[in-house]
Amino acid sequence: MNQTRHDWTKEEILDIYNKPLMELLYEAATIHRQHHDPNTVQVSTLLSIKTGGCPEDCGYCPQAARYHTNVEGNDLMSVQQVKAQALRAKASGSSRVCMGAAWRNVKDGPEFDQVLEMVRTINKLDMEVCCTLGMVTENQAKRLAEAGLYAYNHNLDTSEEYYTEVISTRGYEDRLQTIENVRKTNVTVCSGGIIGMGESEEDRAGMLVALSTLNPQPESVPINALVAVEGTPMEDQKPVEIWEMIRMVATTRIVMPETQVRLSAGRTEMTREGQALCFFAGANSIFAGDKLLTTPNPDVNEDMEMFKQLGLTPQKPFIKISQPQTVEAADSQFASLGEKPKWSRPGHTIERNELAKEKGVVSKS
Repeated sequence: MNQTRHDWTKEEILDIYNKPLMELLYEAATIHRQHHDPNTVQVSTLLSIKTGGCPEDCGYCPQAARYHTNVEGNDLMSVQQVKAQALRAKASGSSRVCMGAAWRNVKDGPEFDQVLEMVRTINKLDMEVCCTLGMVTENQAKRLAEAGLYAYNHNLDTSEEYYTEVISTRGYEDRLQTIENVRKTNVTVCSGGIIGMGESEEDRAGMLVALSTLNPQPESVPINALVAVEGTPMEDQKPVEIWEMIRMVATTRIVMPETQVRLSAGRTEMTREGQALCFFAGANSIFAGDKLLTTPNPDVNEDMEMFKQLGLTPQKPFIKISQPQTVEAADSQFASLGEKPKWSRPGHTIERNELAKEKGVVSKS
């Protein structure tokens, strides 16, 4: 059986990525079958519990307050609203609910307490719970774990080198520190990135180096194709070709054999045949539902029809790691510390981000 390595180099990963396609597919599919059931796919539902108004300048994101993207912001959802959505997701075949809030980082207080109650509520529905809330401190990660969180998502997005062309309001090290804070708990790590932002193949390999050399490697790695949203700095980026997605999925599978590789944003532009090749190459997780935070996604019924055609079965929850125990708020051992961590602000400017911001100001005036 292929052993997990933590010493991959960029050159090795580039060699894999650029192999003849049939050879690449064969190698990835072989490794996939050594570590996973090839006919089982984990299904997650992504729920935006707080939309819009984010202070960051991520060049791909329509939720950034500085860009004019027609995203309607909303306050934090109630626990009951989230429970209703989770039950709906469970009924449609999802085993995991991932809750996303458009925050730079978690802040101790009533809103975070409300998120902790959401985690408790969904875990009691016997579903895996994932959160993506921005940067978290070690104490905040422990409070999430205690509530019953199964996974925390914090994407690296791209290579450290290209990151400075995408985001100027936070540093790459902050992302790695957040992952390290989560690793101090029993919560699993979900971390991946986006292709199609103008990065090179070397940058794609660089991102996989950063992820694969983590020890342990992330339990889940989402591979997103950029959805170019009007009003964002990346609105004019060309769509990613399906062959690029297949190569990225296959390469990820080879360098991270035990990880669940998630086919994430951009599936609306993929044919069923293209998605089938991604599954063959090692993808074994998807986001279901008609929307991924604010961008379109295939309808659940379409996905279930595709699963039927391909002979795929949704994975049951807690197959990889057992269900966390929920500790009620009254019994919590980790209190709010009222932390105000100094997450970095690199301070450089990105021309296309600044132009999109100015365009947004003109559009709103």
